Amino acid sequence: MPCRGAGVGAQLLHCNKTRETDPPGRWRAHNSVPKSYGTPSCPVPRGVSVQSSKSSLAALTLGAIGVVYGDIGTSVLYAVKEVFGSGHVPFTPDNIYGILSIFFWTLTVIVSLKYVVLVLRADNNGEGGLIAMLALASQAVKDKPRLRKGLLAVGIFGTSLFYGDGVITPAISVLSAVEGLEVVSPHFKQYVIPLTLIVLFCLFAVQKRGTGGIGKFFGPITLLWFLSLAVLGVSHIVTHPEILWAMSPHHALGFMWAHPGISFIILGAVVLCVTGAEALYADLGHFGKRPIRLAWFGVAMPALTLNYFGQGALLLAEPEAVKNPFFMMAPDWALVPLVILATLATVIASQALITGAFSVTKQVIQLGYLPRLNILHTSVRDTGQIYIPLVNWGLFVAIVLAVVMFRSSSNLAAAYGIAVTLDMLITTTLTFFVIRYGWGYPLALCIAATGCFFVVDLAFFASNLLKLFQGGWFPLMIGGGVFVLMMTWKEGRRLLNDKLRADAIDLKAFLESVFLNPPTRVDGTAVFLTAEPGAVPNAMLHNLKHNKVLHGQNLFVTVRNHEVPWIGLDKRLQVEPLGHDCWQVVVHYGFKNDPDIPSALHQLRGRGCELEAMTTSYFLSRDTIIPTIGSGMAPWREKLFAQMHHNASGAADFLHLPNNAVVELGSKIEI
Repeated sequence: MPCRGAGVGAQLLHCNKTRETDPPGRWRAHNSVPKSYGTPSCPVPRGVSVQSSKSSLAALTLGAIGVVYGDIGTSVLYAVKEVFGSGHVPFTPDNIYGILSIFFWTLTVIVSLKYVVLVLRADNNGEGGLIAMLALASQAVKDKPRLRKGLLAVGIFGTSLFYGDGVITPAISVLSAVEGLEVVSPHFKQYVIPLTLIVLFCLFAVQKRGTGGIGKFFGPITLLWFLSLAVLGVSHIVTHPEILWAMSPHHALGFMWAHPGISFIILGAVVLCVTGAEALYADLGHFGKRPIRLAWFGVAMPALTLNYFGQGALLLAEPEAVKNPFFMMAPDWALVPLVILATLATVIASQALITGAFSVTKQVIQLGYLPRLNILHTSVRDTGQIYIPLVNWGLFVAIVLAVVMFRSSSNLAAAYGIAVTLDMLITTTLTFFVIRYGWGYPLALCIAATGCFFVVDLAFFASNLLKLFQGGWFPLMIGGGVFVLMMTWKEGRRLLNDKLRADAIDLKAFLESVFLNPPTRVDGTAVFLTAEPGAVPNAMLHNLKHNKVLHGQNLFVTVRNHEVPWIGLDKRLQVEPLGHDCWQVVVHYGFKNDPDIPSALHQLRGRGCELEAMTTSYFLSRDTIIPTIGSGMAPWREKLFAQMHHNASGAADFLHLPNNAVVELGSKIEI
């Protein structure tokens, strides 16, 4: 799942990547659109020695344990239970060995080899996640327009599926943790659903306060969780050490040879052991490759393996423990503390996913696939920490609906898998195009590198399709709905821009005619926001018509968002003087930059254009969309786009314009 844990990850870093660190003195104007874009530097802070900077590797690794591996760390709560609880696998010692071997090699092939070894190499200026991979793939095939368009659609669909996964994962994780109370006493069963909803409500209610205060505890708590998993596993492995032979792949191959049909069916449950594997790549930009790899091979993978094999040893000794093998591993005195620790671990895993949803939404808005939303910054220091109320409470409502509808982690397990495995399949596909066309590796090598993973992902996806009518439709419905919204917005914006371009008046010719008989000029600076450079903004036409004045300085500003994560300050502005104290300015942002027009325009100081905050006004066009029958989208999509456009948050807030200096002038546009 693409781009998770952005806010938490930013808190754990010493260098905040969303703030451009290039000094203003390095600014220069460009006469053409830059061909390449820089990334913000991350210097060692003043007063911090190089030795202490190197020691931050331990802190980053600890942070990666908490943020990156929260989801996969809680998969032990339900993965084994669902495989044997499905009723498809005959309960025999040989089958226990076979299932554990399948778990171990699933973790090895999908997580260790695919994500840690291969996919982590595909960094986009240090960033990871499906959006970053999509940007790399689309750039790699930019000379093939039809293929590029298809890859963009596939990548955006994968991003849409993230929201479906974002509903199921917190629901199944928190619910499975609270279900541990049933092991303590059957009388607690009636309280499981209410307590789950209370925990989830508290989690979503605190989002507006930011994660800065609690983020520092994520790593230590999750590390304690992994240590507990290892201790629980070892305590049972010592009673049946022969269970470690399940690491041999011949047990997995033997089980699949003896039970081919059952093997295919249970892949839909086995996939639960790689819950959150996409986070390995999504959080690349927050922690870096080395801390993520150290956290996996040094902590997460060993702890998960020991716990799974410990559950297998328990099942060999006590077959009746199959109803909840994880919690039945613990002695009676440790059950309540373990339930509390499990709940904390699932809350942390859910927290990382929620902040990831905020980050992904912001990036998708930057790429032009969603309308502007109200984005609040929860930290004055780390701009990566954001809060989007609509996304927060939309997720909460959907998660509550999932908990109430499915009512148990076993039922939710039936809904989990389709969206995730399809996302994994899309990641593998995009990786092929990156390494083939972006890196230029030979075709045979590219097929060999991604073909094996494609077959594995396809097998898991096909197996999960069997659960389509048991609950798999739920995340697909959510992802499909989000995809329709994204593509409708993108197409609607294209139609709107085409309409504006067709009706546009050439800016240079217009200014020449205006200055033949100039209107009264008043002190101050007018900044006109326009979608297309070189065109007269509607706001300017309305201003001249109604106010009959022209400011002393006039800037015509267009914002350009690019398919790269970061664009540094030295490539932020593209400036063209138009004469008569007028300038055409194009402001460039990557999809992870934080748009801030006043800050960007401050770089014009000393170059003939001095902006004073108290005398600068920002003019925007507030367009009203009128759907029409004819060319364009289907009528229902045009109405949907018009409603989305109407409900979009104001450009002033999104671009960080001062509210007391903004003038909005409306107009109606038919599409």
